[in-house]
Formats: sequence, structure tokens, C-alpha cells
Amino acid sequence: MTFEEILASVSNNEVTLPAEWAQGRATFGGLVGALAYERMQDVVTPGRPMRAMQVSFVGPVEPGLPVSLEAELLREGKSASQAMVRMVQDGSTRAVALGSFGGGRDSSVTVSPLDAPDAPPPEDCTPTPYIEGLMPSFTQFIEMRWCYGGLPFSGKGGREMGGWMKFREPPAELGDAGVINLIDAWPPALLSHLKDRVPSSSLSWSVELVHPRPEVRPDEWLLYKATIDQAGEGYGHIHAEIWNRKGELVAISRQTVVVFG
Repeated sequence: MTFEEILASVSNNEVTLPAEWAQGRATFGGLVGALAYERMQDVVTPGRPMRAMQVSFVGPVEPGLPVSLEAELLREGKSASQAMVRMVQDGSTRAVALGSFGGGRDSSVTVSPLDAPDAPPPEDCTPTPYIEGLMPSFTQFIEMRWCYGGLPFSGKGGREMGGWMKFREPPAELGDAGVINLIDAWPPALLSHLKDRVPSSSLSWSVELVHPRPEVRPDEWLLYKATIDQAGEGYGHIHAEIWNRKGELVAISRQTVVVFG
């Protein structure tokens, strides 16, 4: 199933996620976040854009089992809304997401984002093919082309990782849900420090969307760059940004990652 088909398959606030979107024994976190965002939109004021979302991965959202998306409007103000989605599977909470939505306000403060980093165009970068059994299943739907840092389990180390990314089969409209899905596609930058394959998982994830959102075509390459802030005792803290082809900031991400090795 494509990303677009999964969003359309949600019925009565319940969905069963296919195995091809797995990341280890859990469903890909970007898809979990995108589904939470979509469900939040049902309970907040229509047309009010999401500014930030925090996701706590309490347990694995397993493919093949129904998962319910329980949404609650926590507060609705004149220009801001706060909502929560709890994802429940087999009687237990697997993920909790908090979303902050806010309409535009008149303000005397305007600060331009930092420029996008230098990167070769995606056409000059080597494609990363999907290799079944070696790469997470969900990467068959997302193409990535490396620009920064070493590959996972290469032992090269460093603080940075990233490059270009897009859906292999573009949806009719990318939308904020598509951006949320894509920004989580890259592996944790910590994995380039390792030489042996070990499990890893996101403990928490925060994503912030820039609005008004710069134009992004559904088939457009987006540039992603992650930086490790600190790592130790099996945990790592990573921040990242993504830009469109024009170099305009689209979204910001921050993760706390657990590495079992």
C-alpha cells in the first residue's frame, strides 16, 4: 500500500498497517506521526495549521494488528488549539502524540530562517536502492540520496547525516502529513558510528512545521540534514531540518534515540 492509500484506509478511527511499512518489529515512526496528525485535524478548528507535534513511542505499533486512533481536543482558543492522539493496539497504548495548531497573527517580529546548507543536486547523487532484508521495509516507498555523513554501520562516525529524499510514487498532494512522514525516513545519525548491526529505536520525536509552508511539489526532492547534539549511555539527541529545492526551510525535527549497542 502506498502512503496515500494508507491514509485513505482509516475507517472509524481504526487502521491496520501493512508489513511493508515496518521498521524492525514496529511500524515506521514517520507513518505513525502522519496518522496522528491526520486524526488531530478531525478535532481542531478547520484550516488551523499545525505548528508543532511531539510523539512518544510508548511501545511498538505493530503491523498487521488493528490500531485505534483516539483523539481528544485539550483546548480550543481564539487562534490556537491543543490536541492529543492516543494510539491503542491490543489493549495497550503504543504511542501518544500532542499537537499544537495555531492560526496566523499580526506581529512586528519577522526573522528569516538560516540558509540551506550546500549540497550537490540530487541528480548528481548516487541513488540508494532498496535491498530487501538489509534495509527497513518502509524504504521501498522512499528514495534517499546521500550527501552528508557515513552510512549506517560504516564505523565512519561524525556528527552529520543526510541528503535528498522523496516518495518513489508521489501522492497527488504532499501536504503536511507527507512532510511529517518523509522527515523521519532517515536512519539515526548515531548508526554511522557503529560497525556491527544493532537495533535502535526512537524514544521521543518532535517535529515543527513552517507556516506559511513553502511550496513543495509532491514529486519534489527535499534536502535533509541531521546533526548529533550528544550521545552516551545508549541514548542520542539529534536535531534536523529539511528544505525544498529553492533552499526554503520546510520543517524542523528533534529526536531522542535509543541504541542497543
